[in-house]
Amino acid sequence: MMGSFYTHSPLTIQLILSSPRFQNLLWSRKTFVDNMKIYNHSYIYMPAFSMKTGTEPSLRVYYTLSDVGANQTVLFANPNFLRSIGKFWKSRGIHAKRLSTGLFLVSAALGLCEEVAIYGFWPFSVNMHEQPISHHYYDNVLPFSGFHAMPEEFLQLWYLHKVGALRMQLDPCEDTSLQPTS
Repeated sequence: MMGSFYTHSPLTIQLILSSPRFQNLLWSRKTFVDNMKIYNHSYIYMPAFSMKTGTEPSLRVYYTLSDVGANQTVLFANPNFLRSIGKFWKSRGIHAKRLSTGLFLVSAALGLCEEVAIYGFWPFSVNMHEQPISHHYYDNVLPFSGFHAMPEEFLQLWYLHKVGALRMQLDPCEDTSLQPTS
């Protein structure tokens, strides 16, 4: 699971991405539910109808959480939104087979929130202190070549940071107002 929200804003939103480590809930429904408890009243963003491979796992997440009366709300991505966001970013120089989930979520947040702060978005294999970092929050497997355009995405997000449209945290969070809470 990946999630973040900040406590210094009047309204906090936490979007959770379902991790592949739960094997599409084929064998691990209880583990998934137990792991979700720490997220309280969060939104789980799923690509149910945006791509064929996303429908079945998204519905499993929805029914699993519904069956146990969990506090989380599953949100299904609107396929038209995802296509429109893809076209928008392509017109701004991001040429990839598919945008990263991170850029989709940042795009949604920019449309929904007055303030957007992001962290953990870094397209390189080492951080600014030349320490190795993983490429996903759940593993260190690189996407297929040409699948995502992480450096291009990063440059666009950095530009948005420079013009004040969002706040990008590149170093480890030290300010408690930037620390994710559970």
